Amino acid sequence: MNVLESRNDICRIGASLYERGYVHASAGNISVKLEDGSFLITPTDGCLGDLRADELAHVSAQGVQLSGAPASKTLALHQRIYAAAPQARCIIHTHATHLVSLTLGGVWQTADIVPPITPYYVMKVGHVPLVAYQRPGAPGVASEVAHLIDDSTRQGKPLRAVMLDRLGPVVWHQTPAQASAVLEELEETAKLWLMSNRQATPLSEARIDELRTAFDAVW
Repeated sequence: MNVLESRNDICRIGASLYERGYVHASAGNISVKLEDGSFLITPTDGCLGDLRADELAHVSAQGVQLSGAPASKTLALHQRIYAAAPQARCIIHTHATHLVSLTLGGVWQTADIVPPITPYYVMKVGHVPLVAYQRPGAPGVASEVAHLIDDSTRQGKPLRAVMLDRLGPVVWHQTPAQASAVLEELEETAKLWLMSNRQATPLSEARIDELRTAFDAVW
């Protein structure tokens, strides 16, 4: 994917998420890692529903802004995720309503914010740990997320997402479309969990093992 295609993809995904209510106002940000190690990221306080391709911030791998509008204040978090998860080529952060609501009432477990209640959650999302509240853009968040990624990788269960307490999910994958699909599946699972009054029965280990065998699910 070239730079122009990446710019257009960010704008397309941002507009789609905004139109469908996965993000609102100026909350959230998207980045894409380019072939040379630099990356594009949405501007600080930019609305994902009204992005301009030529205004996206172009930032070096070291965090130096090269062009565009001022980068999102979560720049350091995106840098650390790309460094800790080399396979990641797109990161999306939103303030998705049901996920934020879930943290206000208490998540299922710190290591898994919702239980594995659907097969597609197991296959497409995987484990999602909670990151304790820190102010938006706090540098400590980036360090904690990188630590979680390193730990999960050593355990053979690489992460695709974390949940920032009271702020929202951060997800990553190899393409913008795949990252968006992880975000959507995660938000919809949180919605189902809340709709069940937190009573839905998780899939059994035997059923999860069947997903591992049939679809190579990592859980």
